[in-house]
This record gives sequence, C-alpha cells and structure tokens, in this order.
Amino acid sequence: MSTLGHKIDFAVILSVTKANPNGDPLNGNRPRQNYDGHGEISDVAIKRKIRNRLLDMGEKVFVQSDDRKADEFKSLRERADAHPELAKMLKAKNASADEFAKLACQEWIDVRSIGQVFAFKGSELSVGVRGPVSIHTATSIDPIDIVSTQITKSVNSVTGDKRSSDTMGMKHRVDFGVYVFKGSINTQLAEKTGFTEEDAEKIKQALITLFENDSSSARPDGSMEVHKVYWWNHSSKLGQYSSAKVHRSLKVYSTTPEPKRFEDYTIELEELDGLNVEVIDGR
Repeated sequence: MSTLGHKIDFAVILSVTKANPNGDPLNGNRPRQNYDGHGEISDVAIKRKIRNRLLDMGEKVFVQSDDRKADEFKSLRERADAHPELAKMLKAKNASADEFAKLACQEWIDVRSIGQVFAFKGSELSVGVRGPVSIHTATSIDPIDIVSTQITKSVNSVTGDKRSSDTMGMKHRVDFGVYVFKGSINTQLAEKTGFTEEDAEKIKQALITLFENDSSSARPDGSMEVHKVYWWNHSSKLGQYSSAKVHRSLKVYSTTPEPKRFEDYTIELEELDGLNVEVIDGR
C-alpha cells in the first residue's frame, strides 16, 4: 500500500429533520448553536461517527464507544495492552515514543487517520500522534429553530420511589436544517503515520454513509442525511490551492425566507483551474 502522495480537501452537505444532531450537555442537551443562532455539530461528534463507520467496514479502531465496541476491552489501556509490543513499551522506562507511535499507526486506522494521545496512568511513556485528517465543526446555513417538548415517565424507576410516575423531562429537536462541514488530508502528516491512498478511500466512504447504523431516540433513522460529498484531489503534496480557497469555492444558500426542505437550497461550485472535484451523492 502506497502512502498518500497528494493533498485532499473535502466538504459534506447534510440535512437534519426533526432530530437533535448534537446535544450540548452543558445546556440541557439542547442542539448546539453559536451566538448567531446557527446550528453546530462538533468535530468530535463527526469523528465519532467516522470511527463507527470504519468499525462497520471491519477496520481496527482504537477509540471505540461502549455501545459500539467490536472487542471485549473495557478501556483504551486494555486495548493497548492487548498488543504485546505496545504493552511492553508502556511498562518500560526508556521506550521510544516514535516506535510506539509507528506501531500504533500500523495497528489502528483511526490513529493513523485522526490521531491520538497515549498517556496512561502508571506509564512513563506519553505519545501524541497527529493525524493527517482534519475536520471542521459543521455549521448550519441558516439559524435553526429548536423545538422543546415536555415528556413524562410512565413508571417509577425504583420500587418505593417517592416521585410519581408522571415525572417531567424535556426533549429537544431541530425541525429542519442544512449543515456543511469541511476538512482536509495533509500529506506531510500522512507520511509520518503511514496513511495510505486506500485509507483515504475508506474515509471518503465513511463520509458518504456517515449516518448509517447511527439511529437513536434523538436521531431516528432517516432524520440525518448526507446529500453531497465534495472530494478535491490535488496533483501535488502541497496542493495547487490553499484549503481555505478550495473550501470557499463551495457556496450553499437558501432560496426561500423559511426553507423547509433540501430543495429550498442552491449549491454553487466555483471551478478552480487545474483542480478536479468529485461530487458524490450521499447514501
């Protein structure tokens, strides 16, 4: 497998319909908003979904959530210790951080893609891996309207609970919104982590199918949809254009005062001389 030899930029356009795309735990789990009222999905949440999709593809992933684990390990330390050479280095006093990072990148696709910090209690070794795949926060094109619904609990959780069975709670959703997030893949960091052309293709497929197998009570099946993925393949390691200029070439805006569906938005893509873009419909 050959290391990625050219810069890549990408952008994803997605919609939210009657769902909470990314709740803020510091704000009662309401959908995230910036100070201008536009909705946001954090880069951390997007990376979590990418990792889940890579797991679904059968790839080895280091950072797995408890509800989507593909192995029996209960912590990151247990997963690292299951690799004999890494476990030995974590216990050693003068282990090489570079060698540890190299082995970790070879073992797990999310480490060589997104990066990871290995710092465990009881080990003198501390390793930081910078991944070549960087992702921005997703932001809605227009300000979002958040609908808050009061819900009740039908039964007491514990026998003898003094609270009645109609204990109140809140559930929040975005009725409709179109969000865009952008990202890049850096060749210099790809060389350091061993990120390959094949890995880039897997990241692309993860973006196209980002919300498959991702349903929950806050995000029912079909409520989150990827509409378009834009994938720019540069012809050199540094790229013909800066990522900022490439990302600015994509413009999305609403054509009605109160957009209620994806068709109420227009997408404009400025052509950049010598730079080809692959436009893929989401699935």
